[in-house]
Amino acid sequence: MTLKTTLKLSVAAASLAVLAGCASTSALEEVRMTAESAQADAAEARSMASQAMNTANQAQRDARAAMQMSEQNREEMNRMFQRSMQK
Repeated sequence: MTLKTTLKLSVAAASLAVLAGCASTSALEEVRMTAESAQADAAEARSMASQAMNTANQAQRDARAAMQMSEQNREEMNRMFQRSMQK
């Protein structure tokens, strides 16, 4: 091989290496963007789950209050019935 041919092959190899590096950088950027999107989706899902948990907790508190009121009403009705039976 002559010096000129060796130099041409070296330039071609360097060009391919640069292009391969750009492709790798592009692929890495795409992967990074996908990962950031996944993180954003996960944060949104976490937020929605937290809201759902808060809603469920409020519903449970409301159900307990309704149950307590129901028990109080039943006791009052029983007392009223007892009084009516004593007369």
